[in-house]
Amino acid sequence: MTKQIYTCLWFDGKAKEAADYYCSIFENSKVVSENAMVVMFELNNTKFMALNGGPMYKFSPATSQVIECNTQEEIDHYWELLGKDGTYNQCGWLDDKYGVSWQIVPTILAQLMSDPEKSQRVIQAFMKMKKFDIDTLINA
Repeated sequence: MTKQIYTCLWFDGKAKEAADYYCSIFENSKVVSENAMVVMFELNNTKFMALNGGPMYKFSPATSQVIECNTQEEIDHYWELLGKDGTYNQCGWLDDKYGVSWQIVPTILAQLMSDPEKSQRVIQAFMKMKKFDIDTLINA
């Protein structure tokens, strides 16, 4: 395979608005090309297509974009900006104002979950959280 795999996000007439919104949140991001039907954009060098597809389909948490964050500041940044005018859910999940589901997770979570002595306490801690708190997970 010689071509990159990328995500197509289906919007009801708001593809350009959504692409601009996402590019304003992520560093190293830009709209690459656009026409009335499709907007190609990159978030941190990851390619996306926003399609003005109409009202037939809606987003669901069955498909989500995952952002791994190294610091609490990164978690706070993405949580606040992507969740604004959306819905905050449990365990680091949120739906943005367009209905796209995101998981804002600490990079260290996989390491904490792989520790057999600690994993159950970590799970119990994050099941009580909406936004992940790194210090609470580490100290669980």
